Amino acid sequence: MTSTRICFVRHGETDWNAQKRMQGHIDIPLNATGIIQAKRLAKSLEQSNHRFDQIYASDLERAKYTAQVVADLYGMKVKTLVGLRERNVGKLQGLLLAEAPTQVPYIWQRHLVRELDYDLEGGESIVQFHARMRMALEHLHTEHRGQQILAVSHGGSLDMIYRIVTEQALDAERVAVVPNTSLNWIVHDGERWKIERWADTSHLQNDALDNIEI
Repeated sequence: MTSTRICFVRHGETDWNAQKRMQGHIDIPLNATGIIQAKRLAKSLEQSNHRFDQIYASDLERAKYTAQVVADLYGMKVKTLVGLRERNVGKLQGLLLAEAPTQVPYIWQRHLVRELDYDLEGGESIVQFHARMRMALEHLHTEHRGQQILAVSHGGSLDMIYRIVTEQALDAERVAVVPNTSLNWIVHDGERWKIERWADTSHLQNDALDNIEI
């Protein structure tokens, strides 16, 4: 039976990642470190002889740029998929992790306990975010059954992909790590998705930031 493989990648580092400022849907570009990470990612994939039938990215610049660096090396085009966006974290967007507990304590506490139907005052609830990411995953599988694709997304989005594949409860504490430009491989064997390899940063010389809130 033919397998379908997806290599999910988190975008490279941004200044807001380094500042521990929550981005959500705010369109922040890569910083100098992130650009270096993207180049190392592309070179590693190419040297490992990985071949992709299609390269996808979230429509946010930090993901698109990361994907484009890989696509340029492969001589391919990037296809954007809005469904791969980070979670819209409502009024938490733009806030530092250190200041959110005092500036918006009510929202922050409900965020911490993973209240499933709470939209963070104008953002997406966990239930809504889960539905969007499941739909994106199903779209990729339907369009590329039996193929191997690369999809550049975001920390929170890949945490949700991990939860979907492993059937982790939506209100459970996070167990997945998702460093910047990490390689996160999943495979569909014809019956179900499985984790093949997760949080691979062997192509990076320094530690990559791992904080899905930002």
